[in-house]
Amino acid sequence: MIDPVTLAVLKGRLEQIADEMDATLFRAAFNPIIAEAHDASHGLYHADTGETLIQGKSGLPIFVGVMAFGVKAVIEKFGATVQPGDVFVFNDPYVGGTHVSDFRLVRPHYRGGKLFCWLASVGHWHDVGGAVPGNYNPAATEVFQEGMLIPVVRLHEAGELRQDVVDIVLANSRQPTSAWGDLNGQIAALDLGARRLDELLDAYGDATVGEALVELRARAAQQMQAIIAELPEGTWSAEDVLDNDGQTDVPLKIALDVTIANGRMRWDFSRSAPACAGPVNISRATTIAACYVAVKHLFPEVPANAGVLAPLDFVVAKDSILDATPPRPTAGYTETILRLIDVVFTAFDRIKPGTANAHAYGTINALSLAGRRADGRRWVMFSFFGGGHGGNPDSDGLNHGNAPISTATIPPVEVLEAAYPVMFTQWALREGSGGAGAHRGGLGAVYEIELLEANAEAFLFGDRARAAPQGANGGGPGQENHFTYQQDDGWHAPPMASKMTGIKLKRGQRVRLETPGGGGWGDPAARDPASTVRDRKLGYTA
Repeated sequence: MIDPVTLAVLKGRLEQIADEMDATLFRAAFNPIIAEAHDASHGLYHADTGETLIQGKSGLPIFVGVMAFGVKAVIEKFGATVQPGDVFVFNDPYVGGTHVSDFRLVRPHYRGGKLFCWLASVGHWHDVGGAVPGNYNPAATEVFQEGMLIPVVRLHEAGELRQDVVDIVLANSRQPTSAWGDLNGQIAALDLGARRLDELLDAYGDATVGEALVELRARAAQQMQAIIAELPEGTWSAEDVLDNDGQTDVPLKIALDVTIANGRMRWDFSRSAPACAGPVNISRATTIAACYVAVKHLFPEVPANAGVLAPLDFVVAKDSILDATPPRPTAGYTETILRLIDVVFTAFDRIKPGTANAHAYGTINALSLAGRRADGRRWVMFSFFGGGHGGNPDSDGLNHGNAPISTATIPPVEVLEAAYPVMFTQWALREGSGGAGAHRGGLGAVYEIELLEANAEAFLFGDRARAAPQGANGGGPGQENHFTYQQDDGWHAPPMASKMTGIKLKRGQRVRLETPGGGGWGDPAARDPASTVRDRKLGYTA
């Protein structure tokens, strides 16, 4: 049996490999969503099952969780034909994907002619075709309207790059140079990961490292089982809604019934809405990966590998909004998994009152601006934006934070203004947007963007404009999302509130996002008076 010191050392070394892969792609990527926002991730996966073995600390956890299903898809499709030097590429959201913007590269790692594990890289590319620049198309009714769809195919065959595959991919992007740079950055990250893994295996031996990976998974499962054993048995329920699907202005329910019994935890999403016409559907793989992220928020001490899921059972209705099948559109998966995490937090607040966070702002507000420069060159600005986090048992919610599905950061205003013909006329905290509570919700933000070119179009994919982020343990709700855009006759709001396509803008016209605040935690009457005075002094509240 491996000794505890060696296990700890190997755990750190393995995590460092994934971290270095993350850093390599962040430095090499061409598009700001990867290079600045860090919308990417890397990990090591089981040779036979594809299960998550190791994930990096700076990449997106949702990617790591869903990538296990992607590696499994590679194994199932290519099986015994896999050989050293192969690399596989795909963005299929139904076989271990999220949406078509996220490109996945999977590489087998061999030792002595035997497959030891898989290395994987995923990154959000700037533009992959489809009807809307940047690919967040709220009007999509089929995946084909969201972008190119690449099934699992070989990118490298026995070490040789398949240029025909590259040509097909680049021909379907409005930003082929950006796509080429991101692709090469991911290849470089896999190359570095392979070198670092060989160095580790040479130093400690394949058998010892393999034993460590088995033990790390077993310990994660044991810790999760111990946590479940301390929770009361029974069934608890929670539900929330998405604004709409971009097609029909009707709310869509995300519902969860959690049952704890006999040392296991059952997550039943059967009461959630059926699959919808618009692009807020997600695959079963994405649903389970989002639950994995939620578990890590609730129980951060549990190791990050597939062992966490061992004592958990998932029930997801076929062809529901949480089990999309082709060709259902999935571009807005981010909004759905954020709502899923919200209902998980609410359910756990009922299982063990006072322990879960209030809801965070619950939308990434994916905004695309696109047009042509004076010399005819096409430009596409895509970005997501922040908001307030929920109050929690220990403190107020974070002001202007990143979405809790990830560690992705909001691209800096200086980078966006340098890269695109826009000017941010406002980038500020949104006064009073956090929910009241003993620990108030974090503040959302105000972003106002002015067009500096002659003409452009704007596209928005958001949520939380109809149903506010909820408080916990007696806390109040945060403010809803609010989007407006300027035309010759003044300011307007979209009919769907949080989703719109093809907004025509002229030079000097602006779009404005006022993002939600987080829900409050605890009775507002119990708030420390000194904190209330401080909030007013800093302009957080009136």
